[in-house]
Amino acid sequence: MAKDKKDKKAPAAEPARAPEAARHSAKETPRLKSRFRQEIAPVLMKEFDFKNPMAVPHLHKIVVNMGVGEATQNAKVLDPASNELGLITGQKPVITRAKKSIAAFKVREGQPIGAMVTLRGDRMYEFFDRLVNVVLPRVRDFRGVSMKSFDGRGNYTLGLHDQLIFPEIDYAKVDKLKGMNVTIVTTARSDDQARALLRHLGMPFRA
Repeated sequence: MAKDKKDKKAPAAEPARAPEAARHSAKETPRLKSRFRQEIAPVLMKEFDFKNPMAVPHLHKIVVNMGVGEATQNAKVLDPASNELGLITGQKPVITRAKKSIAAFKVREGQPIGAMVTLRGDRMYEFFDRLVNVVLPRVRDFRGVSMKSFDGRGNYTLGLHDQLIFPEIDYAKVDKLKGMNVTIVTTARSDDQARALLRHLGMPFRA
């Protein structure tokens, strides 16, 4: 009888292991985010003589925008563009629409003209890591990115000619090459601070 009672109580111990399983399945911090906190932030703090760690510039968000001019004539071409942008960023894109009508380009206000994704947090750091270490080196005859693409407020925009440089895209399934703009928004107060931040994060600026 004692053995039977012990067997009946055994299942009660299962819930106690649930938190441990959840903790092990939690997503790890992106390596670039950890490197920023441990290595890059202290270097920037010393380089610009910041007194407060909160003043150190960091990435705020990354906006990836893919314009599709043909969408003005055929809205269906937005579907593959949206799907490819989703594969590239790991996040569902939103459809961008024209803010005003332009008769010369046959564009009406509110008409869908592209797709866009805004990345923040861990996905932002993961995308930036892949961009500088995997994607840009795949560009043919790559010699670095321009240092003149800052907007004067610490933000940087990079133009990419096609989506095939991203390893997530299958060549066989691409019907047409599509370019995109990648805007890296930082908390830097000047272009010099933003340039130093991106350089330390691995952005391969042209010499």
